[in-house]
Order: sequence, then structure tokens, then C-alpha cells
Amino acid sequence: MVNAVPSSHESPFLAACRGEEPSRTPVWFMRQAGRSLPEYKAARGDTSMLEACRTPELVCEITMQPVRRYGVDAAVFFSDIVVPLAAIGVGIEIVPGVGPVVAEPFATEADVKRLRNLDPCDVPYITEAIGLLGKELGATPLIGFAGAPFTLASYLVEGGPSRDHAKTKALMKSRPDVWHALASRLAAICGEFLRVQVDAGANAVQLFDSWAGALSEADYREFALPHSTAALAGVAESVPRVHFGVGTGHLLEAMAETGAEISGVDFRTPLDEAAKRLPGKVLQGNLDPALILADDEALIAETDKAVAAGRAAKGHIFNLGHGVLPYSDPAKLKLVVDRVHETTTR
Repeated sequence: MVNAVPSSHESPFLAACRGEEPSRTPVWFMRQAGRSLPEYKAARGDTSMLEACRTPELVCEITMQPVRRYGVDAAVFFSDIVVPLAAIGVGIEIVPGVGPVVAEPFATEADVKRLRNLDPCDVPYITEAIGLLGKELGATPLIGFAGAPFTLASYLVEGGPSRDHAKTKALMKSRPDVWHALASRLAAICGEFLRVQVDAGANAVQLFDSWAGALSEADYREFALPHSTAALAGVAESVPRVHFGVGTGHLLEAMAETGAEISGVDFRTPLDEAAKRLPGKVLQGNLDPALILADDEALIAETDKAVAAGRAAKGHIFNLGHGVLPYSDPAKLKLVVDRVHETTTR
């Protein structure tokens, strides 16, 4: 049963997503749920990341923590981009201090056949957790998310995080048939993972492409764009869709062609410049996460700059230009939320 969607009048976030004029500039932070919060560390304890993502009560609690502490305008569902891969039987673990590590990396057509479609029955804990959140969030919207096909494929091919994505690029060029078969299957899995979240009650989604910035625009258009478009198509017309990538300033126009209503902008590209390149587009971003470590005066000044630059866009959702750093001071994040709200309330 889909949860009731808060109206745009009640929700500054949803109003901004739709290009309407919100009562204030909405704020949320990528990776706001976890990492930097002492209550997150207390709640999770020694539970592994994947196990935490499969525990509905814990997911609900961790998702709610930043909403309670910061007063953000949207919650982001606590999960991980590799959850759907683990759910269909891929041997993958999230190693502390390293990231996702794949037991048997992918390289051939036979490897691609190891991927089966995701069924909602594979992830019952997602539906259960969002049901619990529906009772807690009230008028605060919930953002579901998934990893983009290129980033997931890179993890599978490289066997884990990579600086140069050499194996990934070599496969793309040497065996484009294998690459497109792999990325196509991942697009279907990503799309279904997003649909499960929306069907359970998520009010918006974000497709997160951690590694797309490693590609040239030509390679992105050939090897990534069609598959991200397919992943997002599964929830078209259902909820607002955000698409964000890291180091993707050179790909803004191409990524906007996926059909996502909102373009996430990382901290390397000023929002007013992005607004010129993407006229009529709602933008999300883009304070440098490192600036959360600056003193209050500098942090407020940079927050004000991002708010001012965001006014050039059709709509602006304030966020960081990447995720919250694990050693961020929660009091500084609260300062940013309060500053944006105080200076933009209409």
C-alpha cells in the first residue's frame, strides 16, 4: 500500500522537485542517515552494514535520526547500493574501510548470466521498513535510492572500489556486447529496486552514480546513459527523480537526458553555472562537504553563496555536493539547515 504523499504545500522538498515555489528552500543531505551521528553508531553497534540494511526496525530508526536532529525537509532511506545485488545472490560484502568487495568479479558473458532479475520477494525488509517509516515521518517525504548501472557494473568488474576503473573501461571497449548485457541486467535490477521503494511509499527517488565521472562524455553517452535512462524509466510519472554523479560536471547535459526531473550537482560546478547549462531544470546541491569542518563564519558564508547561486535555477534543493563526511560535526550540519531555512522562508 503506497503511503499518502505529502502535498507540495506541506512539503517544501516536493514543491521544489516539481518546480513550484516552496515555502522555503528545502534541505537534505546525502548520507545524512548514519556515519557522522553518535546515535547511529549506538543503534547499529557491531551489526554489519548489509545486515543493518536488512533489519526493518533498525533501518527505520537510522532513517529517522537526521530528521529528528536536523529538521531536514526529506528523509533518505537507509540502505546501500549493493543491497539488491546481495539479494539476488551475488557474493558481495561491504568491508569496513574499503567498501563493497565482490567474491568473484565479472568478466565474461557467462558471468553476466549469474545475474537474475530482482523480485520484490527478494527484499521484503525494504517494504517492511518503509511501512514503519510511513508511521513515523508524517508530512516529511521519504527519498528512496539506488546505485546507477555503471557504478554497480564497475564494482562487479573491478571486484571492489577502483581509482582508474581500468578493467571496466577495457571491458567496455573490448567486449561492448558483454558490457551492454551486464549493464542492461543491472538497469532492470536498479529499476525494480526503485519500484519496490516507490510501491512501498517512497515519495521521490535518487539514482546515484558514484563513478560516472571517470568517463568521457562520449563514453558516458554510449556505455552508461542508455542504462541509467532505463533504470529511471521504471518510476517515470510516479515520483520525482533525482540523478546525481560524482565529478560529473562535464556530464551535466548528458545526465539530464536520462529523464530525471532533478539534476544533482556536485561541489565542483557552481549552481548558477549549472543553471545556465540546464535551463528550466530543478537543481540539487551543492556545498562542499569538507566545508562542514570550517569555522561557523566561513560555513555560513559558503552556505549563503550556494543558496544565492541556486536562485538562478528553476528550483533549488539545498544539499551537499557529495555525501556527509564521517567525521562531520552534527552541530555544523544543524547550523546549515537552520541558516538555509532562516534566510529563505517566504
